[in-house]
Amino acid sequence: MKFNHLIINPFSSILEAMKKMDEVETKLLIVAIENTFVGLITIGDIQRALINKCNFTDTVESVMRNDYIVASPDNSIDDVKELMLKLRSEFMPVVDNKKNLLSVYFWNELFEQKKNQPLFRFQLPVVIIAGGIGSRLRPLTNVLPKPLIPLNEKTIIEDIIDRFSNHGCNTFYLSVNYKAELIEYYLNQLNLPFNLTFIRETKPLGTAGSLSLLKLLINDTFFVSNCDILIDQDYSEVLKYHKENSNEITIIAALKHYHIPYGTIDSGENGSLINLTEKPELTFMMNSGMYILESHLLTEIPEDTFFNITDLIDRVKNRKGIIGVYPVSEKRWIDIGNWNDYMKIINSNNKTAI
Repeated sequence: MKFNHLIINPFSSILEAMKKMDEVETKLLIVAIENTFVGLITIGDIQRALINKCNFTDTVESVMRNDYIVASPDNSIDDVKELMLKLRSEFMPVVDNKKNLLSVYFWNELFEQKKNQPLFRFQLPVVIIAGGIGSRLRPLTNVLPKPLIPLNEKTIIEDIIDRFSNHGCNTFYLSVNYKAELIEYYLNQLNLPFNLTFIRETKPLGTAGSLSLLKLLINDTFFVSNCDILIDQDYSEVLKYHKENSNEITIIAALKHYHIPYGTIDSGENGSLINLTEKPELTFMMNSGMYILESHLLTEIPEDTFFNITDLIDRVKNRKGIIGVYPVSEKRWIDIGNWNDYMKIINSNNKTAI
């Protein structure tokens, strides 16, 4: 069956589900035992579970919702299309009254337009931190500033701008320093249909120091993104989480898996063995480099001072402010600020083109 790759066992862990979603490039899986339909699980279900302190080892069955919608054999194609449009669903399983999984309708088979529309559109300011020297990408950055490094047919910074533009954003503030003239010249000559404002540092101010220059320019919730990361996520869903929880800061965190190629040992008193684990896999949530901030935080950033966004996070945390963490899966976060990951993206795109 052409949909076998979309099926996961209900007793699989949510970590296994996230990995499978990355592997088959989907945000939705069919939960089934052999050909018996059990339910559906989305990346949103898993994200909500992790936000609510579930463990990576918890089962798919324990976090999936019961209010899923599927098609029946009696539904017409028009009925199915109407359901998929309403649910923004990548695919629609067809299940009979005995829970037999019969077939699957796919979005790209029924619709011409791509299924990439956000939950809702918004017009919030976006700040892109683009002043670094890009030392991890030398010698390329000896010639080009990191934001102008090619990615597909455009540059890294254009890709970031396009992703936010697809969500409705049209106001961008670019914090620049290293090779600032080249960045400004390149973007200005493109005549992009956006409001671009360049904030030039006179000296390196860290990942948040330049935000102090925006105190009189931004008076709404806003996004901040490093210029060397891409997040494949519906940003409106992150914004919804940020607003519903009254966060002052929301950190988008990406899962990262590490395989330890050795057996690890836990020992206790007098060296007694507590546990021996053969070649474990460790999973961490990493700071992806993208955030949502409330504008009042701009007044808490010192002027003309080197100040990282982690310093701001610590400051808010110490005064008991509300900071949220929104998780995305490993392959939904692309760090293109180092050679290895950048070349993976380039090689992947070349293979796709071939």
